[in-house]
Amino acid sequence: MLAPMLAALGAFVPMISGRGLGHTGGTLDKLDSIPGYDTKPDLLRFRQVVRDVGCAIIGQTETLAPADRRLYAIRDVTATVESVALITASILSKKLAAGLEGLVMDVKTGSGAFMPTLEASRELAESIATVATGAGLPTVSLITDMNEPLASAAGNAVEVQNAIDFLTGKHQDARLLKVTLALGGELLRLAGLAGTAPEGEMLLRGTIESGAAAERFERMVAALGGPTDIIARASALLPRAGLVVEAWPEQGGIVTSVDVRAVGLAVVELGGGRARASDAIDPSVGLTKLAALGDELGAERPLALVHARELTSAEAATQRLRAAYRLGDETPRRRDPVVERILPAQ
Repeated sequence: MLAPMLAALGAFVPMISGRGLGHTGGTLDKLDSIPGYDTKPDLLRFRQVVRDVGCAIIGQTETLAPADRRLYAIRDVTATVESVALITASILSKKLAAGLEGLVMDVKTGSGAFMPTLEASRELAESIATVATGAGLPTVSLITDMNEPLASAAGNAVEVQNAIDFLTGKHQDARLLKVTLALGGELLRLAGLAGTAPEGEMLLRGTIESGAAAERFERMVAALGGPTDIIARASALLPRAGLVVEAWPEQGGIVTSVDVRAVGLAVVELGGGRARASDAIDPSVGLTKLAALGDELGAERPLALVHARELTSAEAATQRLRAAYRLGDETPRRRDPVVERILPAQ
């Protein structure tokens, strides 16, 4: 959502994203659920789309940061995937290759993050901000909370639909809106398109209200080979699972905590993620109407809607969801999803 919102305000956003592995979802996997969308265009087309539309979200190519894929494979077999120095190098190799002039990193913390503790997240956030700024790329890192799902959808096609609903104003998850605006406000400040981050957030809200952000998203999709009418016809164009069932808790209560990693693994159980890099993905499966912290579940409110290929995987995903959610009698304290703002070390 953020790239077209920024593009609608005059920013140019060349974004190189990755695929999901383990409990995490991948931006490219989500975009692959859009019929015809090309996540690996040649460099000329990538530049043209950014110039004409203002944004393009793609993956690594053979000519853009090609060594990173090989280096990641080496990290995988040498048990150095979680090395802060190597994570920093991997991320920034792609960001610097894209020719950026400003960068805001969203570093997660909590049960759904690669860095589950705030201390580890802070170390990574400071490393990225310091190295990037030292390389001539002004950078701010925001640490954001992943102790509950950021949105009410988890999967591939279901998250694209959620993003379209966000951009059109049809449905906006409060935590997702807060994080998106915080990241965008910082970027507009870095780009000189807003005097302050709060001013930038106000401008970003305007791109949704005017329809400009939704229009940019549709233009980006079309320019990269997708349909020209994805906004109006998303429900018809995106893959849909053959079965949708309600996942009920074993007993009612208020959601007091969520193991977000387990929620992600429920999507993998359905076939919407990868246990290994070579695994194929079913873009139609996933979860919608996910319960959030503080929601009261029971006879009227399930844990989520499970979008599945068949009943067996739906039941397995339901069991994972039941294990992921803790219910009690007291409403938990609401957390601000934006935990800290990290500047480069002096």
